[in-house]
Amino acid sequence: MIKLDESWLKHLSHEFEKPYFEDIKSFLKSEIEAWKTIYPHPKNIFNAMNYTKFNDLKVVILWQDPYHGVWQAHGLSFSVPDNIRKPPSLQNIFKEINTDLWKEIPESWNLERWAKQWVLLLNAILSVEKSKAASHSKIWWQNFTDEIIKTISREKDSVVFLLWGNFARQKKSLIDTSKHYVLEAPHPSPFSAHSWFFGCKHFSKTNEFLKEKGKEKINW
Repeated sequence: MIKLDESWLKHLSHEFEKPYFEDIKSFLKSEIEAWKTIYPHPKNIFNAMNYTKFNDLKVVILWQDPYHGVWQAHGLSFSVPDNIRKPPSLQNIFKEINTDLWKEIPESWNLERWAKQWVLLLNAILSVEKSKAASHSKIWWQNFTDEIIKTISREKDSVVFLLWGNFARQKKSLIDTSKHYVLEAPHPSPFSAHSWFFGCKHFSKTNEFLKEKGKEKINW
């Protein structure tokens, strides 16, 4: 049974009936039965939508797939639970927040607090095998998450989309840029953060846009 918030089920329930989604479930079941470790834990795969209800979401931060290190992934893009090693990309995100908004870098890098402020932290691929990056990139997850992006674009107005890195920027074609605010930058990984992720000021720009639209700013 899919445990997904009702506000999302209203728009996505038809996707669970399609053949590709049955294939996803069969694949994950077979991997688990083969004693492979899958991240995030199955109960957390849809955390992004369960924390951030469709009716309230204001911002989308898109990433490729979950962290594949031990217990790092918990269903929210870029986020790690408390007391888990802090990934370099997330370190660079907080460095940019520090210089953009003059906010101190917090002790906790669990981004549930962003999700609860209606920031959808969406991975395009919702699962991964332990220690094998992008190992589930071909199991049809993007059929599902592309539909999420298209539904947000079609059904909502004035959402901010933060697209970092070439993979995320390819999703721009799914977004109606005439009614949404799309910000693009290189990925915050150590390999590309100095190529203009640092200095992109996406966090202040997001808050300025939300203020213009009469929406509450995000406490980054």
